[in-house]
Amino acid sequence: MSFKFKPRVFDIEREAMGRIGGRFEEIDRVAELGTRKVLEAFHAHRVSDTFFAGTTGYGYNDRGRDALDSICAHIFGAGAGLFRINLISGTHAITAALFGALRPGQTLLYATGRPYDTLLGVIGATGERHGSLKFYGVDYRETDMTPDGRPDYAAISDAARDKSVGVVAIQRSRGYATRKSLTVAEIGRIAETVRRANPDAVIFVDNCYGEFVEATEPIEAGADLVAGSLIKNPGGGLAPSGGYIAGRPELVENAAMRMTVPGIGGEAGASLGNNRLLYQGLFMAPHTTAQALKTSVFCAACMEIMGFPTNPPALAPRTDIIQMVELGEPDALIRFCRGIQKGGPVDAFATPEPAYMPGYDDDVIMAAGSFIQGASIELSADGPMRPPYAAYMQGGLTFESGKLGILSAVNELLI
Repeated sequence: MSFKFKPRVFDIEREAMGRIGGRFEEIDRVAELGTRKVLEAFHAHRVSDTFFAGTTGYGYNDRGRDALDSICAHIFGAGAGLFRINLISGTHAITAALFGALRPGQTLLYATGRPYDTLLGVIGATGERHGSLKFYGVDYRETDMTPDGRPDYAAISDAARDKSVGVVAIQRSRGYATRKSLTVAEIGRIAETVRRANPDAVIFVDNCYGEFVEATEPIEAGADLVAGSLIKNPGGGLAPSGGYIAGRPELVENAAMRMTVPGIGGEAGASLGNNRLLYQGLFMAPHTTAQALKTSVFCAACMEIMGFPTNPPALAPRTDIIQMVELGEPDALIRFCRGIQKGGPVDAFATPEPAYMPGYDDDVIMAAGSFIQGASIELSADGPMRPPYAAYMQGGLTFESGKLGILSAVNELLI
């Protein structure tokens, strides 16, 4: 048996499970609603096994790929969608969406503070890199969150009144910040605030980590455009790569021109035999997301018993799969991540160390024993080596395996 836990670990496990049973009922309810939404989309678009055949080269006339785009739009309540392996990451999908919606001379306004680290180079906030939005003449502004970590609606309204603002962007998840993640209702209120101040501005949502966590999605609350990664929630742990964009048809088509080239857009892009995995992953996505949520809730309960601050707390409602734990000092962050690594199915023998990562300002420690490289719907944990030395844990393809990973981290933290 590779799991050799200290006796105290089992006491923490029993206490945590006793606290959180009621939360699991709500998670299962939302998963059932999400599964119904996915099945209804599959039925409406007459999914057939003939859609699973792959294409090569240019990928013209790929029926399975085109149907997936339409199913993506259906599920997210949008006029059009892209659900593609040609988008290599969530950052790539977000970048394509922003470039498609903005013009030189306009301003990108982030309404939720500074975005996730990997987007700073895209914006040009870390220097006028070749190809960044700043390089092409797009200005950048941001409004801070309130001291209690909620949107500052008055500041958003004031900033959005500037007619140069072409896109107001909302990051649903916390990224490496200590703020709370946003509910769909809060995203809807931001959208209403922006509409009153600047009806022409495009409202964009970085939806990473949030898909299928609530019963509704941001477009249903008033957003114009959303984007995310297929190796997070909507890929169900099966998509080998990819990203998605959904929203108003003209905005999605503009983003497609950035994904490929002007004049081709979404008409090309070979699926290379991956369609079945994308369909099956999307079918599994609500259930797999629920497994990740249960793992996060269990993690929060265990860490609270051990005295570590958590966000969200174990019994709080969820709007994404990320669990933040403030470990307070570098050694505890390192030990937590090493415990997660030991509990994974792949590379459990590896020892995570803090190191430089492209796109990040600080050294980062990352634990990920995943079948798909970088897939954060699988159990993983990471964090920048800076105060408050917070770990950001997410994923878990099954609650049973995720639970063992968390107990492994608990075991490492017990001295």
